[in-house]
Parts: sequence; structure tokens; C-alpha cells
Amino acid sequence: MNDNEYNRQTEGKFPGALTVTQLNEFVKRVIDTTPQLTDVYVKGEISNFKNHYSTGHYYFTLKDEGGQLKSVMFKSAAVKMKFIPEDGMKVTAHGRISSFVRDGTYQLYCDSMEPDGVGALYIAYEQLKRKLEMEGLFDPSGKRPLPKIPTRVGIITSATGAAIRDMINVCGRRFPYAKLVLFPTLVQGPDAPPQLISGMQYFNATKSVDVIIIGRGGGSIEDLWAFNDEGLARAVAASQIPVISAVGHETDFTICDFVADRRAPTPSAAAELAVPDTAELKRKIQNIVTREADVIRGMLNIRRDRLASLSRTRAMTDPMNFIDDRRVIADQLYDRLVRAEENNLQIKKAEMAKEAGKLSALNPLSVISRGYSAVYKDDGKLVKSVNDVEIGDKIEFKTIGGQVACTVDEIKKNA
Repeated sequence: MNDNEYNRQTEGKFPGALTVTQLNEFVKRVIDTTPQLTDVYVKGEISNFKNHYSTGHYYFTLKDEGGQLKSVMFKSAAVKMKFIPEDGMKVTAHGRISSFVRDGTYQLYCDSMEPDGVGALYIAYEQLKRKLEMEGLFDPSGKRPLPKIPTRVGIITSATGAAIRDMINVCGRRFPYAKLVLFPTLVQGPDAPPQLISGMQYFNATKSVDVIIIGRGGGSIEDLWAFNDEGLARAVAASQIPVISAVGHETDFTICDFVADRRAPTPSAAAELAVPDTAELKRKIQNIVTREADVIRGMLNIRRDRLASLSRTRAMTDPMNFIDDRRVIADQLYDRLVRAEENNLQIKKAEMAKEAGKLSALNPLSVISRGYSAVYKDDGKLVKSVNDVEIGDKIEFKTIGGQVACTVDEIKKNA
């Protein structure tokens, strides 16, 4: 049975029956034309929050002890939010109530939202602070030291505010030798962060200053909000030049203060941090000069006393006697050397005589001198036994006075 047949059969039985779509459309018209529902504020706790990153829409539920309300915030409204909603956050949402015909449900189409009890800017500040701290941008180990004596100081602030006048006065009084380089920017409003970032990029690209001061005078959290910009915070953290943040008064803290290398409570205090005090430098230099002079004076006194002591020695008061003493000492050393060499020579002679005696005992001529002869064959080989010769061999023997040539006629061997 199709819908047309069903409608014909039931037309008489249920006159005026509505379809689901007709009813949902009717409810939607009623809701959309009710003035109280076109401009409504709703308080509740956020749950089931979803940030639809591909579209930029926010989907969430508002609830309290007795009920819950589906809600949506489209991208056009979400981009204007100062903070990102989170589950469990109590808020007051503004928008209109309308029905979604397809599902037969109604929901809040939210166009703005404020935290309940805490300002939106404060929540946005805390969220960004927590995010950057987790990334390590506040880590003290990454902070750069300030230069001891900068010659050029970069300042990023308004050209017409009281802050620049205060910094000029302080720097001129403390250290007039430093050149101040101003990069003028807006310091509040939506156009301020890009200009402040441009100032950081300019000084880092040109390397034209030794230290950078960024800041402004005091104001409300809205006035100081440009210095809570995430892009500016990352530019300050990435700076290769040391940065001093001087935003507002002593009780004012911004994200820029946490990522900078040093935080100053006021612009005037930032100028005092950036440049040394000339009078204090002069005192330090004078102290160094005084200490060095004392050291040199002490060294001169030691050398002077040493020279005076040497001038009183005999070598200086009676040089000839000093030379005569040295002559006597030289003669004594010469005599000792001669005696030592003579003793050494006698020892060497005795050792030589001993070795000569050993050689003489081994000399075959010494044996001959005692009545022995050495017998050689005609080929020059020594005859050591009767087995070395045969009858008819030519031999000669050496004895005292010369050699005797012989022929072997007979060989007698011992029995």
C-alpha cells in the first residue's frame, strides 16, 4: 500500500491529520515566530563539546540539574570568540532557538558566549598561557642574557605614548651613549599584533640593535590584549636578540612577559634593565683603576726592596774582592778537576795493563819465545797433529828469529 492509498483510506477516519514533516515544519514556524525565542540567553554547563575543525563549527550541549539543550555555533561566530569552550565550563550563551525539521528537535543557534563568573579574555589568556608553557616557551633555561653595555637599544611601542618618553628620559639620564632606535607601532586593537610582530622581525633581520624593549603603558585587560597574541608570543620567543617585555604596570602580566628574556614591571624599569648607569660604571671603573694601581704599586715596592737588598751585597759594594773570591774558587775547582783526571788516568792505565797481560798470554808468539815452534803446511794451515801431514809434504815452522822450510821424510806416531 502506497502513501496515496493510505491517505484515501484514512482521510475520512482521521480528518486533518498531519504528516511528520508538516508537524515539524509547523513547530519550527511557531518557534521561529516567537519573539522570546529569537533573542535568548541561556545559562548552563558545556558537555559533549566538539570542534569541527574541517568546518570550524562548534557543537555542544548545555545542561543543568534538570535538563539539557543541544547547541551549535557556526564558524562565523566561533572565529570571534576570545576563548575555546571546554567541557565542564559554565557559560551564558546568546542566540536563537529553532527547530531542525528533519530530526524534529530544537536547539540553540549560538552567536556569542561568555564564561559564567570569569571573563572571556581571562579564560583565553589562561588557555594560551597553559599551551605555550607546555611547549617550553617559558623555560628559564632558554632565556638569553642581556648585554652588559649595549650601544643600540631597539624599542617597539607607540611613538606618541608616555612609555616612549619615559624610556627616552631614563636612558638619557643613565647611559646617554646608547642610541635608541624606535619601531613605532599600535599597542592596542586588532591591528596592533601584526605591527608588533613586524617590529620583532625587523630588528632580528637587520641585527641593528643589541637589545629590544617591547611594551606600553598600563590599561585594562582589553587595552593590553595585543600583548597576549599567540603570534607575537612566538615571535618574541624566537628572537635571536634579547627581549625585555614592559607591558602595563607592576601588577599587569601578559603572555609577552612570560616568553621574553626579562620582564620589567614598567617601561621605565625596562630602560633601567636595558642600559647601565653611567655613574655606577664610572665608580666601577675607578675601583678597578684603584685596585690595579695598588697592585702595581705593591709590585714596584717589592722590586725596589729587592734592588736595595742587592745593592748592599758585597758584589755591588766591593766588586774586585768579589771577583778575587771567584778566582780562588775557580782555582780550587781547577785543582780538583786535575787531580780527578789524574786519578782517573791511573785507574785506566791499571785496567789497560791487566787487559794487556791477558792478551799477551793468548799471543802465540809468547809461546814461541819459551822454546816452542808453530808448524804450518805449504797451504798455510796449522799442523796440530801427525795426522795433518804425510811423507813428502812441504812444511815450515816458525820459531824465534824466522821460519824453517822442511820436507817430511818420516812420521812417527805414539803407540
